[in-house]
Amino acid sequence: MTPRILLVEDDPGLVLTLTDRLQNEGYVVESRQDGDSALAEATTQSYDLILLDVMLPKRSGFDVCRKIREAEIGVPILMLTARGEVVDKVVGLKSGADDYLTKPFEMMELLARIEALLRRAPVRRSQNAGAFQLGAIAVDFRRAEVTRKGKPVTLSAREYRLLGYLIDHCGETVSRDDLLTQVWGYSVTTDTRTVDVHMAWLRQKLEENPKYPRYLQTVRGLGYRLSDEQT
Repeated sequence: MTPRILLVEDDPGLVLTLTDRLQNEGYVVESRQDGDSALAEATTQSYDLILLDVMLPKRSGFDVCRKIREAEIGVPILMLTARGEVVDKVVGLKSGADDYLTKPFEMMELLARIEALLRRAPVRRSQNAGAFQLGAIAVDFRRAEVTRKGKPVTLSAREYRLLGYLIDHCGETVSRDDLLTQVWGYSVTTDTRTVDVHMAWLRQKLEENPKYPRYLQTVRGLGYRLSDEQT
């Protein structure tokens, strides 16, 4: 599904420039020009990434970022600002930002950073942008919360991304190489035991009987599949 980006910037010229370029790159872009409207949008709608300026009317980008994280929304946030001091970068990252880019910047660098953040982040669900359920497993994507039989399950960031990719391809068989590329970000084949180990950990947390998994299934010789149907 086409990635959705929320652009938060109060400079109309920059909004126009960035929107045009991002749309040409295939992204869906929504924009907001002040901190209050940006926070309302980010906490009520699903986005794959937020481009967030620091100096905004009504509420600073730092505060918007902090409030988004307090709401337990894990969307990647890339902060854009004219400030270049180290202390400002530290404040942004401590507020919950994933990356930081100082104006003026090269468009190619911005695009590269966006692509890197999107590769590392769980992809927004196409069937249901808010929630997913398969048998006893339920996922609230907005809050990045997972439950089994109604009880909270604590997953590492990598386990969550792995589960997210399997959900995106629910019912399909995905190879270990695909998982290494899409979840770990590796561009070349690496030891696929990494995938097997993380899958075992995920089964321990989500399956009633990890040795005979109902949902996180192994497709012998091919890879893995998330399904409630027997192989």
